[in-house]
Amino acid sequence: MSEKTELLDEIDLVINPKKKVDANYLLYVLLSIVFVCVILFPKIYIQQQIYFISRDISKLKSEYDTLKEENRLIKGSVESIRYKNQILDTLF
Repeated sequence: MSEKTELLDEIDLVINPKKKVDANYLLYVLLSIVFVCVILFPKIYIQQQIYFISRDISKLKSEYDTLKEENRLIKGSVESIRYKNQILDTLF
């Protein structure tokens, strides 16, 4: 039985040789990872900056709309006070 297993082990080594990880393969993998990071990092950074800037723009736009509405209300109030002032001055 042991001769059969030894023979099968030898045949397995011939058919499927064990590949060892050498320094070149490791260097290739590391360079590939660095290359992918160099390509993807600027894209991710730019998208993140665009997101934060658009969020700030949205916040400023909502504040602008609020101030515009307040300005309209204050102008109406000033016009009402001015009208009342002119009417009251002419009556007295």
